[in-house]
Amino acid sequence: MTGVVIRPLRFTNDVDAMRAFLETVGLTARIESERGGWAVMLAGQGMIALHDAATSSTGGRPGQTDLVFEAEDLDALKATLDDAGYADVSIWDEAYGRILSAIAPNGTKLWVDERSEDLYGYRLNETPPDDRWSVTPYLTDTDQAGWTQILDLLGTRQQVYFGPGEKEGVRMDLSTSEDLAAVLRRLTDAGYQVTRTGGTLEIVDPDGLPMVVHG
Repeated sequence: MTGVVIRPLRFTNDVDAMRAFLETVGLTARIESERGGWAVMLAGQGMIALHDAATSSTGGRPGQTDLVFEAEDLDALKATLDDAGYADVSIWDEAYGRILSAIAPNGTKLWVDERSEDLYGYRLNETPPDDRWSVTPYLTDTDQAGWTQILDLLGTRQQVYFGPGEKEGVRMDLSTSEDLAAVLRRLTDAGYQVTRTGGTLEIVDPDGLPMVVHG
Protein backbone atom coordinates (compact mmCIF):
# COMPACT_ATOMS: atom_id res chain seq x y z
CA MET A 1 0.00 0.00 0.00
CA THR A 2 1.82 3.09 -1.31
CA GLY A 3 2.03 5.97 1.14
CA VAL A 4 1.93 3.89 4.35
CA VAL A 5 4.86 4.48 6.69
CA ILE A 6 5.68 2.58 9.86
CA ARG A 7 5.65 4.96 12.86
CA PRO A 8 5.92 3.50 16.38
CA LEU A 9 4.39 5.72 19.06
CA ARG A 10 6.33 6.13 22.33
CA PHE A 11 4.66 7.62 25.41
CA THR A 12 7.31 9.26 27.57
CA ASN A 13 7.74 11.51 30.59
CA ASP A 14 10.39 13.56 28.74
CA VAL A 15 9.77 14.24 25.06
CA ASP A 16 12.77 16.60 24.86
CA ALA A 17 15.17 14.00 26.25
CA MET A 18 13.87 11.30 23.89
CA ARG A 19 14.11 13.69 20.95
CA ALA A 20 17.73 14.57 21.81
CA PHE A 21 18.54 10.87 22.18
CA LEU A 22 17.07 9.94 18.79
CA GLU A 23 18.85 12.85 17.13
CA THR A 24 22.13 11.62 18.60
CA VAL A 25 21.42 8.13 17.30
CA GLY A 26 20.83 9.39 13.76
CA LEU A 27 17.20 10.48 13.28
CA THR A 28 15.93 13.95 12.34
CA ALA A 29 13.07 15.92 13.91
CA ARG A 30 10.30 16.25 11.28
CA ILE A 31 7.49 17.96 13.16
CA GLU A 32 6.86 19.08 16.73
CA SER A 33 4.13 20.81 18.70
CA GLU A 34 4.76 24.48 19.46
CA ARG A 35 3.44 23.80 23.00
CA GLY A 36 5.73 20.80 23.46
CA GLY A 37 4.69 17.28 24.30
CA TRP A 38 4.72 15.89 20.76
CA ALA A 39 7.42 15.27 18.15
CA VAL A 40 7.87 13.03 15.13
CA MET A 41 11.38 11.79 14.36
CA LEU A 42 12.25 10.83 10.79
CA ALA A 43 14.63 8.17 9.48
CA GLY A 44 15.46 7.40 5.86
CA GLN A 45 12.72 4.79 6.15
CA GLY A 46 10.05 5.04 8.84
CA MET A 47 9.36 7.42 11.74
CA ILE A 48 9.04 7.45 15.52
CA ALA A 49 6.39 9.58 17.26
CA LEU A 50 6.94 10.86 20.80
CA HIS A 51 3.97 11.74 23.00
CA ASP A 52 3.98 13.21 26.50
CA ALA A 53 2.44 10.46 28.66
CA ALA A 54 1.00 12.97 31.12
CA THR A 55 -1.24 14.49 28.43
CA SER A 56 -2.28 11.25 26.73
CA SER A 57 -6.04 11.04 26.20
CA THR A 58 -5.81 7.27 25.73
CA GLY A 59 -4.06 6.45 28.99
CA GLY A 60 -0.63 5.87 27.46
CA ARG A 61 1.85 4.90 30.17
CA PRO A 62 5.44 6.21 30.37
CA GLY A 63 7.62 3.88 28.31
CA GLN A 64 4.68 2.31 26.45
CA THR A 65 5.33 1.83 22.73
CA ASP A 66 2.54 1.08 20.25
CA LEU A 67 2.95 0.00 16.64
CA VAL A 68 1.12 2.70 14.67
CA PHE A 69 1.30 3.74 11.01
CA GLU A 70 0.95 6.93 8.99
CA ALA A 71 -0.68 7.13 5.54
CA GLU A 72 -1.17 9.73 2.85
CA ASP A 73 -4.74 8.74 1.98
CA LEU A 74 -6.96 7.08 4.59
CA ASP A 75 -9.92 6.80 2.22
CA ALA A 76 -7.91 4.71 -0.25
CA LEU A 77 -6.54 2.63 2.61
CA LYS A 78 -10.04 2.04 3.96
CA ALA A 79 -11.14 0.69 0.58
CA THR A 80 -8.16 -1.69 0.52
CA LEU A 81 -8.89 -2.94 4.04
CA ASP A 82 -12.60 -3.38 3.27
CA ASP A 83 -11.73 -5.46 0.20
CA ALA A 84 -9.32 -7.58 2.29
CA GLY A 85 -12.06 -8.50 4.78
CA TYR A 86 -11.10 -6.27 7.69
CA ALA A 87 -13.88 -5.49 10.15
CA ASP A 88 -14.99 -2.22 11.76
CA VAL A 89 -12.88 -0.09 9.41
CA SER A 90 -13.57 3.43 10.66
CA ILE A 91 -12.20 6.91 10.03
CA TRP A 92 -12.79 9.81 12.39
CA ASP A 93 -11.45 13.29 13.09
CA GLU A 94 -9.33 14.20 16.10
CA ALA A 95 -7.99 17.64 16.97
CA TYR A 96 -4.68 16.79 15.29
CA GLY A 97 -6.10 15.05 12.18
CA ARG A 98 -7.90 11.97 10.91
CA ILE A 99 -7.38 8.43 12.24
CA LEU A 100 -8.28 5.03 10.82
CA SER A 101 -8.84 1.94 12.93
CA ALA A 102 -9.62 -1.59 11.77
CA ILE A 103 -9.68 -5.15 13.03
CA ALA A 104 -7.89 -7.85 11.04
CA PRO A 105 -9.72 -11.13 10.36
CA ASN A 106 -7.85 -12.74 13.28
CA GLY A 107 -8.67 -9.88 15.69
CA THR A 108 -5.46 -7.84 15.59
CA LYS A 109 -6.18 -4.08 15.90
CA LEU A 110 -4.71 -1.63 13.40
CA TRP A 111 -4.31 2.14 13.90
CA VAL A 112 -3.24 4.55 11.15
CA ASP A 113 -2.90 8.35 11.33
CA GLU A 114 -3.35 10.42 8.18
CA ARG A 115 -0.46 12.63 7.15
CA SER A 116 -1.65 16.17 7.73
CA GLU A 117 -0.74 19.26 5.72
CA ASP A 118 -2.24 21.53 8.40
CA LEU A 119 0.66 22.79 10.50
CA TYR A 120 -1.34 25.07 12.77
CA GLY A 121 0.26 24.74 16.19
CA TYR A 122 3.19 22.72 14.85
CA ARG A 123 6.69 23.41 13.56
CA LEU A 124 7.98 21.59 10.47
CA ASN A 125 11.66 20.81 10.00
CA GLU A 126 12.53 20.32 6.34
CA THR A 127 16.03 18.91 6.97
CA PRO A 128 16.24 15.66 4.97
CA PRO A 129 16.66 12.45 6.99
CA ASP A 130 19.76 10.27 6.97
CA ASP A 131 19.01 7.56 4.40
CA ARG A 132 21.31 5.14 6.22
CA TRP A 133 18.76 4.73 9.02
CA SER A 134 15.49 2.77 9.16
CA VAL A 135 12.89 2.31 11.89
CA THR A 136 12.54 -1.47 12.39
CA PRO A 137 10.35 -2.26 15.43
CA TYR A 138 10.82 -5.55 17.30
CA LEU A 139 7.56 -7.24 18.33
CA THR A 140 7.86 -9.62 21.28
CA ASP A 141 5.56 -12.54 22.09
CA THR A 142 2.81 -11.14 19.93
CA ASP A 143 0.43 -12.45 17.29
CA GLN A 144 3.01 -12.85 14.53
CA ALA A 145 0.56 -14.33 12.03
CA GLY A 146 -1.88 -11.47 12.50
CA TRP A 147 0.76 -8.79 12.25
CA THR A 148 2.39 -10.45 9.24
CA GLN A 149 -0.94 -10.32 7.43
CA ILE A 150 -1.30 -6.61 8.23
CA LEU A 151 2.29 -5.76 7.31
CA ASP A 152 2.09 -7.62 4.00
CA LEU A 153 -1.06 -5.69 3.12
CA LEU A 154 0.55 -2.36 4.05
CA GLY A 155 3.82 -3.17 2.29
CA THR A 156 5.94 -2.80 5.45
CA ARG A 157 6.70 -6.44 6.32
CA GLN A 158 10.47 -6.12 5.82
CA GLN A 159 10.70 -3.42 8.50
CA VAL A 160 9.54 -5.48 11.48
CA TYR A 161 11.38 -8.08 13.59
CA PHE A 162 9.59 -10.75 15.62
CA GLY A 163 11.04 -12.63 18.57
CA PRO A 164 10.83 -13.62 22.22
CA GLY A 165 10.62 -11.19 25.12
CA GLU A 166 9.74 -10.97 28.77
CA LYS A 167 6.27 -9.70 27.87
CA GLU A 168 4.22 -8.78 24.83
CA GLY A 169 5.10 -5.41 23.41
CA VAL A 170 7.02 -3.30 20.91
CA ARG A 171 10.72 -2.51 21.21
CA MET A 172 11.75 0.59 19.29
CA ASP A 173 14.62 -0.85 17.23
CA LEU A 174 16.54 0.76 14.38
CA SER A 175 18.69 -0.52 11.51
CA THR A 176 21.56 1.31 9.86
CA SER A 177 24.27 1.04 7.24
CA GLU A 178 26.34 3.62 9.12
CA ASP A 179 29.53 2.25 10.67
CA LEU A 180 28.55 0.94 14.11
CA ALA A 181 31.86 1.99 15.63
CA ALA A 182 31.06 5.61 14.71
CA VAL A 183 27.56 5.30 16.16
CA LEU A 184 28.98 3.77 19.35
CA ARG A 185 31.45 6.62 19.80
CA ARG A 186 28.79 9.26 19.19
CA LEU A 187 26.44 7.76 21.77
CA THR A 188 29.04 7.08 24.45
CA ASP A 189 30.49 10.59 23.99
CA ALA A 190 26.97 11.90 24.68
CA GLY A 191 26.77 9.88 27.90
CA TYR A 192 24.41 7.09 26.82
CA GLN A 193 24.87 3.51 28.02
CA VAL A 194 25.73 1.32 25.02
CA THR A 195 26.80 -2.32 24.68
CA ARG A 196 28.10 -3.75 21.39
CA THR A 197 27.51 -7.41 20.57
CA GLY A 198 28.68 -8.39 17.11
CA GLY A 199 26.63 -6.48 14.58
CA THR A 200 24.27 -4.82 17.06
CA LEU A 201 24.30 -2.05 19.63
CA GLU A 202 22.02 -2.20 22.68
CA ILE A 203 21.32 1.24 24.10
CA VAL A 204 19.43 2.33 27.20
CA ASP A 205 17.16 5.21 26.17
CA PRO A 206 16.11 8.12 28.45
CA ASP A 207 12.99 6.17 29.48
CA GLY A 208 15.28 3.44 30.83
CA LEU A 209 14.27 0.98 28.09
CA PRO A 210 16.48 -0.93 25.64
CA MET A 211 16.78 -0.06 21.98
CA VAL A 212 18.76 -2.28 19.61
CA VAL A 213 20.50 -0.87 16.56
CA HIS A 214 21.06 -3.52 13.90
CA GLY A 215 24.13 -2.96 11.71
